[in-house]
Amino acid sequence: MSKRRDLDEDDVRIRPGRGKSRPRSKERPSHDDADAGFVVAVDRGRFTVVLGTPDEPGVEVYSVKARELGRKGVVVGDRVAIVGDLSGKPDTLARVVRVETRATALRRSADDDDPIERVLVANADQLVLVTALADPEPRPRMIDRVLVAAYDSGLSPLLVLTKSDLRSPDELLESYGALDVPFVVTRQDGVDPIEVAELQERLRGHVSVLIGHSGVGKSTLVNALVPDADRSVGRVNDVTGRGRHTSTSAIALQLPHGGWVVDTPGVRSFGLAHVDPQRVILAFPDLQAGTDDCPRACTHDEPECALDAWVAEGHAGSGGPARLESLRRLLRSRAGGDDGPPLPDEGR
Repeated sequence: MSKRRDLDEDDVRIRPGRGKSRPRSKERPSHDDADAGFVVAVDRGRFTVVLGTPDEPGVEVYSVKARELGRKGVVVGDRVAIVGDLSGKPDTLARVVRVETRATALRRSADDDDPIERVLVANADQLVLVTALADPEPRPRMIDRVLVAAYDSGLSPLLVLTKSDLRSPDELLESYGALDVPFVVTRQDGVDPIEVAELQERLRGHVSVLIGHSGVGKSTLVNALVPDADRSVGRVNDVTGRGRHTSTSAIALQLPHGGWVVDTPGVRSFGLAHVDPQRVILAFPDLQAGTDDCPRACTHDEPECALDAWVAEGHAGSGGPARLESLRRLLRSRAGGDDGPPLPDEGR
């Protein structure tokens, strides 16, 4: 019989736990030495970032989102802090470690009763709404809704009316005259040198985001403004009047004469669930003073609204009635209400 011996530490065997070799720290690196850049394209979790600023762009690098950002979204136009291989050489990859505070954010929701909003573009200062005068037919309610989004986001709107050789722009421009929205009119091919030069001047020095439903000629304009952009150009279906989605993702392109333009996919709806109706009045500073006597929580589109008497007394000038009607049309558009006979295939 073997003699029992006392056990010592050599007899104790501990299997190390997986991932327990080093305790995790709650501290995250500050990345004080990170370089600044801005996002010009997003593709399936990869980001194209231009180092520097839009005014002084540098090398273009490819990157992924750092783990410490978690589920924080990164969109075209975001100013970011970036580390890693910043050479821009093929097969190199950097990391986006911080998204800076956005100066502006153009948002939309899937529908008016959908509480989830989506940021389309960050840090733009001008929204260029492209609509055709014919083929496909203009959709005033869509125009109104995009204008509401522009005013709510703090972006200056610009109307670009294409295909003027098919229909005069006068009627559509008259309906928006009270809003004092600047505009540019182009013909169907969108490449007239004078028209392109006028649009270039409107875009110079701005970060402009182009919005429009499919088939209005948005990609044609982009190719005229940025000759090497090579954006796909589609055609309108003769039966349905709908265009093919030729732009599948947003991309920021540098303009040869200064500024940036963000081309976005064509949209068929523009939900405004995220917009507070009380903020729409901010786009009408000439009417805002007249709301002082409005009842609490006034929608500015009801019989008790004080704006009716205020405008009737002439405080908003001769254009006051038209401006008030424009305000209320936008408010009805935000609320999803009807503002006139629907156009063929007109969505919100």
